[in-house]
Amino acid sequence: MGKKKLSRFRELESLERVFQPAFEEVFRKEFHLKGKWKQEVFRNDGPLILELGCGKGEYTVELARKHPGNNYMGLDIKGARIWKGARAAHDEGLGNVAFLRTRVDFINAFFEKDEVDEIWITFPDPQEKKRRKKKRLTGALFLNRYRGILKDAGVIHLKTDNRQLYDDTLALLRYNKMTVDRFSENIYREGWRDETVSIQTYYEHHFLDEGKAIHYIRFRLPANREIMELTDEND
Repeated sequence: MGKKKLSRFRELESLERVFQPAFEEVFRKEFHLKGKWKQEVFRNDGPLILELGCGKGEYTVELARKHPGNNYMGLDIKGARIWKGARAAHDEGLGNVAFLRTRVDFINAFFEKDEVDEIWITFPDPQEKKRRKKKRLTGALFLNRYRGILKDAGVIHLKTDNRQLYDDTLALLRYNKMTVDRFSENIYREGWRDETVSIQTYYEHHFLDEGKAIHYIRFRLPANREIMELTDEND
């Protein structure tokens, strides 16, 4: 491991709003802050909004800048990535930002039922191989996990450069008769002016430079109905 990475890992440990639980703390257990993030970390009753697979945390931090009345938390397993966003939030004194280093698989160990108001999924791994599609963050497996933490009819945002992931997610939502508030095959060609959807990270700039379209879906997840996977048979 390089000196820079080691330095960043040490710095993460010193930042107040970066949480890095050990595997043993969350595997088949409940994290000690579950259900208490607003009271004990943010110390307000504002909405709690998650970004899953937040990478460098650019989206999380920019959302927090634009909406100081909300609480934002970025989740990612890579500490070296989280460092950039955590450092920026610390330097700017953004009290409405926190970061959690963990796998999304363990999300139900960290958040209580109805504790989360919204979820952002920005440029996730599309898991294009057929055998890995169930690992998609917008697949039925994960949507059912989110049902355990999101408020009823809680909002989920997907933003991606991958057309197949966009199409497959939209098909899954329609198959399950979920509410889709808004969707776009190309948000910039369509001239969107939404200040949150139009936030651009380093990687999004890169995708746009390559001429890729940016796709978006905003949908709502029912708390009381299981999401069924869309298979080839019911395609």
